[in-house]
Amino acid sequence: MKEIVPAPPAIVRNDAAAVRALFQKHVLPTYARFELALSHGSGSYLYDVAGRRYLDLGGGIAVCCLGHAHPAVTDALLEQSRKLVHVSNLYYTEPQGRLAEALANLLGPGKLFFCNSGAEANEGLFKLARKFGHDEGRYEIITALNSFHGRTLAGMAATGQEKVKKGFEPEVPGFRHVRFNDLDAVRQALSPATVAVLIEGVQGEGGITPASPDYLFGLRRLCDERKLLLLMDGVQDGHFRTGRFQSFQRIIENAERRTPVVESFLPDGISMAKSLGGGFPIGAFWVRAPHADLLGPGSHATTFGGTPLACAVALRVLEVIRRENLADNARNVGEYCKTKLLALSHKHPNIIQAVRGLGLMIGIELASSIPALANDGKAPSLQFVSRLHDAGLLTIPSGTQVIRLLPPLNLTRAQADEGIGIIERQTEALAG
Repeated sequence: MKEIVPAPPAIVRNDAAAVRALFQKHVLPTYARFELALSHGSGSYLYDVAGRRYLDLGGGIAVCCLGHAHPAVTDALLEQSRKLVHVSNLYYTEPQGRLAEALANLLGPGKLFFCNSGAEANEGLFKLARKFGHDEGRYEIITALNSFHGRTLAGMAATGQEKVKKGFEPEVPGFRHVRFNDLDAVRQALSPATVAVLIEGVQGEGGITPASPDYLFGLRRLCDERKLLLLMDGVQDGHFRTGRFQSFQRIIENAERRTPVVESFLPDGISMAKSLGGGFPIGAFWVRAPHADLLGPGSHATTFGGTPLACAVALRVLEVIRRENLADNARNVGEYCKTKLLALSHKHPNIIQAVRGLGLMIGIELASSIPALANDGKAPSLQFVSRLHDAGLLTIPSGTQVIRLLPPLNLTRAQADEGIGIIERQTEALAG
């Protein structure tokens, strides 16, 4: 990796306690952080300030799709920063136009708006829906239970998890939650005020639960019949994580030979972020052609959205994914991981209850009662993740019972074996 910054001071190199003290004194306590102070990374590995190495199967929560310190990302940052970093969206810049073209070509006729995060991208979809239904007085969006759509006020209201909303009432009006993968529940929740349905193709924070093909097809038909927008939150499950650009493309691909609907299936809007910039902050939402001009001049804006720097990095990330066939790698290595983890669950069903997911988006659901994790007071998922930390592996908890694997798309089989080996040893230790 090219040296682009001076060596860190001693406090960052080797004093985890001092780093934590800085946070405790100066950083808002909005995160329940693990007791790790990280210093640098390379590929699928991270290093703490004491020099200990960890295999990272969390990927910054599905963000670092090329791993850490990838030279292509570094080069793109250096090259573009020498030309132009920011000019505002009062002007045209080539990187933003090229990135919009590249993303639209992966979906279908439509247009992009660029922003900075997944929550901001979802806010754009909420505004799109309200604009679409405004003249008829329609504003209500149906979302799913166990969904997650961000931590802005509207994002929390859209999220189907009460724990996210607690303490921030009253909620922004205009959202209703129904069971995921239940078309009848959506149909029964419709009202004269309903304007859109918003779902994740694979619920991430909700426990790695994929939508079914019939559910997606049914939602598309229902939305067409009732003049509703079908919106998808692709923030966590998008950008090739499941083996296709967006998760809905992976979910419906096996239905191609049994229904002609597949060829024409498209949502009306999709939010994106996380892996889009490979670690550099950028978000976006795509709007299908019939609705792509609903948000006109003055209706939506963001200061830092779509800067030349962010778009140049995102373009380079796309280039690497294509050149190295990382969509196929996500599919193949993900299936390999899932097969081995399923075998582990069959061997220790008293510890691992289920394994599910698509591509490199895998959830390990712990059994409801594990004696070794019963007396700590913390959620079993947090305890298991902490045990993996101690063994040199980073993963991401999802609720109280599920552990997420969201590694870089260029994870190798050897690295997958390393990680699964650590999970297997910790599982066997819990099984006693």
